[in-house]
Amino acid sequence: MSLKKASLLIFIVLLIDQVSKIYIKTHFVLGEDVTIFNWFRIYFIENEGMAWGTKISDFSASISDRTAKTSLTVFRIFAILGIGYWLYSSVKTKGHYLLTLAIALIFAGALGNIIDSVFYGVLFNDSHGQVAAFLPVSGGYDTLLHGKVVDMLYFPIWKGYLPEWLPFWGGNFFTFFEPVFNVADVAISTGFVMLLVFNKKVFPKD
Repeated sequence: MSLKKASLLIFIVLLIDQVSKIYIKTHFVLGEDVTIFNWFRIYFIENEGMAWGTKISDFSASISDRTAKTSLTVFRIFAILGIGYWLYSSVKTKGHYLLTLAIALIFAGALGNIIDSVFYGVLFNDSHGQVAAFLPVSGGYDTLLHGKVVDMLYFPIWKGYLPEWLPFWGGNFFTFFEPVFNVADVAISTGFVMLLVFNKKVFPKD
């Protein structure tokens, strides 16, 4: 895959990701949901931390939420620079098509979520009890580097109580699939799965 094609793919993923997030942010109140099918809902939540809403501060009481958020965002910026170099190197060394495709998807997804983390705090006001406005006169809901990632894709394919005979989780109420995510997350996950499934092709021993 050429750098031009990889850049086009990144642009398309970013465009879909950001358009969907901005639409949700400016049309939904936080926690609002719309049922598309029984197994698929548009459900607006905001993620302040890492995957599944985890925060760095959850692991250490000595780190404040704001310091943890800033550290996470800065780390993500450095990570995306590394992924960008990996993508450039893969293209220049004529790496396998699937390798370049996977890296491009991971890069696009990571960049999409970084945009939220870096800029959304100053671009939008709060979504609690109201529909947020873009570039509000009164200012955003937070400062630069403290934005929240917008998630909206929810697939509660099955809900119910697990059989009593199951160890550990038997009898508990369970939802599959519980996480709420966005287009950027889909791109990142797809890229990682491709690297795992086609490992021998994209990373030949020679």
